[in-house]
Amino acid sequence: MFQGFTKETVDFMWGIRFNNERSWFEAHKEEYLTTFYEPMKALARDLYEGFAEPHEELGLMCRVSRIYRDARRLHGRGPYKDHLWLSLEQPAEEWSLQPVFWFELGPEEYSFGLGYWMARAATMAKFRARMDKDPKTMEKFARQLKKQDTFTLNGEDFKRRKEAPSALLDPWYNKKGGFSLSCDRPHDELLFSPQLPAHIIGEWEKLLPLFRYISTLDGDPDPRQA
Repeated sequence: MFQGFTKETVDFMWGIRFNNERSWFEAHKEEYLTTFYEPMKALARDLYEGFAEPHEELGLMCRVSRIYRDARRLHGRGPYKDHLWLSLEQPAEEWSLQPVFWFELGPEEYSFGLGYWMARAATMAKFRARMDKDPKTMEKFARQLKKQDTFTLNGEDFKRRKEAPSALLDPWYNKKGGFSLSCDRPHDELLFSPQLPAHIIGEWEKLLPLFRYISTLDGDPDPRQA
């Protein structure tokens, strides 16, 4: 059961950021496991049990990132990440293209929400086609989200904006490569509390109708081939 992250968790993240090399990590590996990785896995278990299992019809699986960077993609960076994330997602051949619920913890802040790591151009075309065909359904979600102050809509916009069905849908319609609804917070008392899983689950529940809507997009016909 998750008991909360600790000051030692934060200390380790700053340590690996400024000492991103094998010798430092090996000397602090036990600290990494006990204060960072194991609490992250405990949080993942609590979130899975409290959110995925009650919604078993969604078929969600849980994924926890590792601290090791892909050696093929270092691009001058050190071999370790200074943050970890977890996600609840539906199984797919290319998991990064599907919408996910996530939690991420870094040295300065933590975040959680719903969105895409990336999305196919076809998926976003289908998203826009749904809004063209039935704007009212997505407008309902957009209105609900405008009334709350937890999550912020993020994502790259088209440089040449497309004409949306309504002003309300314009921010969604013009997202280019996917989008996310993210809650970003500095480290606070909740992060170090056993109450963190229940809080995240409660906020994820508010996003569940939107997840149900976007998780079926890939089953729509591709409007670009019409």
